[in-house]
Amino acid sequence: MSQKVKPSVQSLKSMPADYRFLDSPPLEDSSGSSVSVTIPPNGHLKNGFKGTGDSVGGVDNGNEDSPYSVSNGEVSSLVDGDLIVPLPQSTDRRWSDTSVYARKKVLQFWVQLPSGNWELGKVLSTSGEESVVKLPEGNVLKVISETLVPANPDILDGVDDLMQLSYLNEPAVLYNLEYRYNQDMIYTKAGPVLVAVNPFKEVPLYGNSNIEAYRKRSNESPHVYAIADTAIREMIRDEVNQSIIISGESGAGKTETAKIAMQYLAALGGGSGIEYEILKTNPILEAFGNAKTLRNDNSSRFGKLIEIHFSETGKISGAKVQTFLLEKSRVVQCAEGERSYHIFYQLCAGASPTLREKLNLTSAEEYKYLQQSNCYSINGVDDAERFQAVTEALDIVHVSKEDQESVFAMLAAVLWLGNVSFTVIDNENHVEPEEDESLSTVAKLIGCNINELKLALSNRNMKVRNDTIIQKLTLSQAIDARDALAKSIYACLFDWLVEQINKSLAVGKRRTGRSISILDIYGFESFDKNSFEQFCINYANERLQQHFNRHLFKLEQEEYIQDGIDWTRVDFEDNQNCLSLFEKKPLGLLSLLDEESTFPNGTDLTLANKLKEHLSANSCFRGDRGKAFTVSHYAGEVTYETTGFLEKNRDLLHSDSIKLLSSCSCHLPQAFASSMLIHSEKPVVGPLYKAGGADSQRLSVATKFKDQLFQLMQRLGNTTPHFIRCIKPNNVQSPGLYEQGLVLQQLRCCGVLEVVRISRSGFPTRMSHQKFARRYGFLLLESIAAKDPLSVSVAILHQFNILPEMYQVGYTKLFFRTGQIGVLEDTRNRTLHGILRLQSCFRGHQARSRLREHKRRVTVLQSFVRGEKVRKEYTELLRRHRASAAIQSHVKRRIAKRQYKATVDASVVIQSAIRGELVRRCAGDIGWLKSGGTKRNESDEVLVKASVLSELQRRVLKSEAALREKEEENDILRQRLQQYDNRWSEYETKMKSMEEIWQKQMRSLQSSLSIAKKSLEVEDSARNSDASVNASDATELSGSGGDFRTHGRTRSVGVGLSVISRLAEEFGQRAQVFGDDTKFLMEVKSGQVEANLDPERELRRLKQMFDTWKKDYGGRLRETKLILGKLGSEGGGGSAERVKMKWWGRLKSTRF
Repeated sequence: MSQKVKPSVQSLKSMPADYRFLDSPPLEDSSGSSVSVTIPPNGHLKNGFKGTGDSVGGVDNGNEDSPYSVSNGEVSSLVDGDLIVPLPQSTDRRWSDTSVYARKKVLQFWVQLPSGNWELGKVLSTSGEESVVKLPEGNVLKVISETLVPANPDILDGVDDLMQLSYLNEPAVLYNLEYRYNQDMIYTKAGPVLVAVNPFKEVPLYGNSNIEAYRKRSNESPHVYAIADTAIREMIRDEVNQSIIISGESGAGKTETAKIAMQYLAALGGGSGIEYEILKTNPILEAFGNAKTLRNDNSSRFGKLIEIHFSETGKISGAKVQTFLLEKSRVVQCAEGERSYHIFYQLCAGASPTLREKLNLTSAEEYKYLQQSNCYSINGVDDAERFQAVTEALDIVHVSKEDQESVFAMLAAVLWLGNVSFTVIDNENHVEPEEDESLSTVAKLIGCNINELKLALSNRNMKVRNDTIIQKLTLSQAIDARDALAKSIYACLFDWLVEQINKSLAVGKRRTGRSISILDIYGFESFDKNSFEQFCINYANERLQQHFNRHLFKLEQEEYIQDGIDWTRVDFEDNQNCLSLFEKKPLGLLSLLDEESTFPNGTDLTLANKLKEHLSANSCFRGDRGKAFTVSHYAGEVTYETTGFLEKNRDLLHSDSIKLLSSCSCHLPQAFASSMLIHSEKPVVGPLYKAGGADSQRLSVATKFKDQLFQLMQRLGNTTPHFIRCIKPNNVQSPGLYEQGLVLQQLRCCGVLEVVRISRSGFPTRMSHQKFARRYGFLLLESIAAKDPLSVSVAILHQFNILPEMYQVGYTKLFFRTGQIGVLEDTRNRTLHGILRLQSCFRGHQARSRLREHKRRVTVLQSFVRGEKVRKEYTELLRRHRASAAIQSHVKRRIAKRQYKATVDASVVIQSAIRGELVRRCAGDIGWLKSGGTKRNESDEVLVKASVLSELQRRVLKSEAALREKEEENDILRQRLQQYDNRWSEYETKMKSMEEIWQKQMRSLQSSLSIAKKSLEVEDSARNSDASVNASDATELSGSGGDFRTHGRTRSVGVGLSVISRLAEEFGQRAQVFGDDTKFLMEVKSGQVEANLDPERELRRLKQMFDTWKKDYGGRLRETKLILGKLGSEGGGGSAERVKMKWWGRLKSTRF
């Protein structure tokens, strides 16, 4: 059901241009333009706003929630306590909010103050076309209602994507950026574009932890890392080269942003070491190509494109650096408060004493080229430290020390060239250089003859047909020749360094065709006085803006229309007219500049007049007084002064200077001359001509720069671009200061709001039917083998319930709104993850089954192997056991045999002693019955026997004494054994010494016993001889009885000697056994001998055996002593005592 709408509704510019009511014709406003609003029959707007009820401004507003609540020309009223205000309108169509929200029941609106800034205010009342607004400071203003701009709710403050704003307008964007900027959140997304606001300070947004977070996608906040991550992922996924285009004004932070992007790419694609070399190119290029300007302390005075190549695995394989339009004039001329290139000041501050002496360097204040600006340092920057960083970077990119010294020599030569002065030599103002320190130093540094240098700076050889004319130069011409030589040397040095860097980063055979290009080029510049450099820089920015527009506006919308989807064009500012002003032939700025440069008599004034004559009809051009003209760029109008345009465009270096460089002994000037001659041989495009040697064949600077830009645009056109727009919040480079006017100007220049509007209403994600079906077709529940890609694609969309307004089906592609493809991608990833989990489980089950089977087989094999091994070990153990049993039986048999023999011997001794005692008793009784004639002989015999017994008793006493000494020694040994655990090393030494003492004592005892035995044998033999003599001379009266007594006593002595001999023998054997056992156990304990026994336990057992034997041996000694004592008591007194004392004296003579 259609409903009428009053014509006043046509003033609502925030409604889309094609909005109309169903079944209603378009209505016209007061201006005659038609506008319509679509309202479905159910009374609701397409996007959910109700349109029924009483009218407000011509729209029925019976429903109190309607956003249109004020009638045309009526004063607002309070409904349910809310103040209803009229719809604010903006006079600027491209900044108006194009969302479906026309009004909002809030009290806060943006008010533009006379200063141009926007303030958030509350509407107190509305009367007609005026409203009363209260500002936060308490001020009350009366403004036109149409100038009020609706504000977003507080919940949208600081959103990280401008697409999320309900109201998309200038103040909303400014406020959102300022809100994030004050919280050090300097990155904000504007659809596909990243907006980066320069903080002018260190912010905690970088480092390895942040790189890892964006690599794992755990942090989704806008960042340069996110842009670089998207680029490298799309490069690998789509196999298409990528580009990151960084643009913005001078001082907006483009160079730092490029370095941050390179840092992330190096972190993700690193591993081969070349990424470190790529990062180290930044200090070199900044030192030789950046300078301090009034707006930026580190302004890039050249354009730079770094093309980073990747391998198939996503690792960096090399890089290439391309530069554009180095500002050579800065070498010889600097404005007040600016500096020349950083490297000059770094060299003067950081050169070593040796290098300083070799180059004849002085302080920067002594060089005229550096004196012009009266600025020699930058706050917070240490030039000496930066110089060390540059030398380290040159080492890393493989520039040899000799080449580095040559580079520094060229820099010093440029500085000293500025100090070369001239003297007028005639009335025609002809000059020649003064032969001072400057001239001689330059000649020495570049390796040329000083006279040739003088001629090159003061004369010019000109060829006229076949003749050569030598023309002397005036003062101004000589200064120009000197400056041209200095600029050429520096420009060639810069190009040579870039060439050396490219050689170091060369890709070679590793090139795969995959690359990410990072473009860091000078930003749009507009100064009080703009010269040829600003002319070229702004032309390059026009080209980049055209690429930006073409990618985000033109191609985007053209693709929508070509593919046949429902789309309404979004208007945007196209800078094609301005580009045509520059590039049109033959009546374009560049063509006219080159044409005027070919005329020998052309001047800057004639150039300005020619431009005004031919280009006045162009809307982007305006001629001013004198040499000035104004160009209306996309970023604003810029007025240029043509002073120096022709000279800088020609960029002439006379052939005499080239010959001078080619004749130098240093290799760098020779290389510079060769490079100039090679470029001079290239064919000339256009009628550029000027007499005078090699310079007549050179292309103009503008032509070469234009060719470079076309090549750059062609290269960028073959890549998928990612845009980063750098914003400078203030001109004083102060952190925390946010100037709305400056930021707004930059936002308007880069078309941020148009980008957001197209992205929000457009379809940024697109995919061909074949690729979509191939990528997501497996998600369908039914078979798709016989279906075409379009049917498969539609089936996928229906299966996943994607709303129709979220996508469009084109002829060849599917178009999706922001975030929709992410839903499908997440579903695909989850499904693939589930498949992988299922596969992993099944493969795990298979692997575990195979593992169990392998384990079973291995167990069986191990059981056989281990069984065989154990059987062999058991056989060997059994053999050793039997051998040890045989050895033990043999040893035990010997021990038992010895013990048995000792027992038998002891029994024999005891028996002999007892029997002897019995015999002696019987013999004594019989002896007293004999006659008196034999009494003397018997007494003598008894006397001899008593002496022998006394001697034996003495020996027994000595043996007891020796035994007591042994017991004392055993006590000492026992104490030492107890201290063994604590003092093992000392114990071992003492045991060895004790063993030696023991052996000595044993030898002494053995020697004593042997001496005693020999003595007894001698005396026994003597007594036997005496007894035999006495027996032959004796009478018959003493025959039978005397023989019996003599025989009995002799037998007793023999028994005593045999007992003592056996004791001595036993003592020696026991000593030998105990000594051997002790020595063996000591060797086992010290580790010298391996044995399966416990040495401590065996020592204790040996000690117990020794104590047992000692007691037994002492008892037998005492028994022997008693027997010998009894035998001695039967003999005579005096003579026997003397014999005993004599025998024991001999025994004592031997040391025990």
